Parts: sequence; structure tokens; C-alpha cells
Amino acid sequence: MLAYHFPQQDQFRLAQLTDCHLLAEPDALYQGVSPYHQLQAVLKQLAVDWPDAVLLTGDLSQDHSLASYQHLQDLMQQVPVPVFWLPGNHDDSQQLGELLAQAPFLPHKCLLAAGWQLLLLDSTGPTPAGYFPVERRTELAAQLKQHQQPCWLFAHHHPWPIGSSIDRHGWQDAEPFWQLLQQHPQVRGLAHGHCHHAYRRCQQGIELVGCPATSVQFQQTAEWRTDAQGPQWCEWNFQRDGSMQLDFKRIMP
Repeated sequence: MLAYHFPQQDQFRLAQLTDCHLLAEPDALYQGVSPYHQLQAVLKQLAVDWPDAVLLTGDLSQDHSLASYQHLQDLMQQVPVPVFWLPGNHDDSQQLGELLAQAPFLPHKCLLAAGWQLLLLDSTGPTPAGYFPVERRTELAAQLKQHQQPCWLFAHHHPWPIGSSIDRHGWQDAEPFWQLLQQHPQVRGLAHGHCHHAYRRCQQGIELVGCPATSVQFQQTAEWRTDAQGPQWCEWNFQRDGSMQLDFKRIMP
């Protein structure tokens, strides 16, 4: 797993943006909002005090269009720090990888910073649901054996049901993945996108964090409904003493 080593520092600040759902036209609407302008507003806010890195955790495009990814490239050119990324179920992984092959984007899926190991996991598969087959579990197990420092995982899909309509597209082979995590106590938690709403909870000693979307939020109901609550994201602060702080951020509509 390709690793990126940040300079020695006592803390590491990371902005996680997810479920941007960009479209081919900047003014086009997704669920009543312009995803382009929503993401633009988030980046403007981050520019007040840039973090050490930005992480995009999937569903960056809604319509799989080349133009939508080009908009992402254009918007992110203003970012003066490394930008890492993961695909979501709405993304074209091959097209995404080819387009995001230049600065500020980086391909690394292991970030080593402030005494932490942050691993970026690809949870996409042949359907909108999450998958993490044996070859990915084998690679993850080898990486966790190699580094014993505190570890946080990032993925697109949620590995545990959250009680809403998005669960039908949740992580389908989560049990062997969960068993693997139980064997490595340095894993403190996992953060994901996909659910389009903010939450924190502990599951069998591992913290789960849902990052809200820069586009729209999903209501926690059995039927799929959305709320235009303004663009949202997560800001992380990982510290060398093994502690972590998390803030859910929001720009009011």
C-alpha cells in the first residue's frame, strides 16, 4: 500500500469531504441544490485556514461524466495541500484515477502523520453496495501487521447498518472485515461517506463516524428522502499522543 509520510509534527489536521455528486453543468441541480456551488463554498471556507490535507471519500460525480470530474479538477486546483481520494459507488474508478493523476491529487492510500496511520479503503464493487473481498482484506491485514501505531480507517460505504434507507446499499461482506479489525487493537475507528448525514457511535470497541455530504443530507427514514441543509463536511485533528478530535462542519443555506 503506497504510503505518504507527512513531516514530523505534533498534530495533523485533515478535512474530509464526501458525496459531492458533481454534474456536467456547474449550475445543474441534484436534489434541489447545485453540487458545484456547494463544494465551492466548502473550499472557500477551508481557505480561511487550510488543513494539512484534504480527503475526498467518494461519490464525487453523480452522472459519471468527464465534465463533472474536470469541474472537480478545476475546483481543487486552488487547494495548496495534498488531496487524497477514494471512489464511491457513483464514480467511474478508472476515469477518476486517470483524471486525478496530477497535483494537488495524490494516489497514496496510507497516510503516516503525527504518529498515526490513516488507511484509505476502496469499498466499491459491482453494485451500489459496499464490498471488501478477500484480496483487499489480505492487503489490509498485512498493512496493519506492518505498522502498530494508532490507526484510523476511511472508506466510502458504512460497514454497519445505521437504520435508514441507505442500508440496502451498505457493506455486504462486512462480517469477515469486522473480524479482521477485532484482531488489531490499534484500529481506533472508521469514517465513511455514503450515508449523507453526520453521526458518531461505538461498535464493539471501534468508533464509527458518518461524514455528512457537501451536497444534500439524507433523512434517517425507511423511505429515501433528502434535506438541503447546506454543505457539510468533517474536520479531523489527529495528535501524536494518540488522541483525536472531530468536528462536523456546516455552512447554513
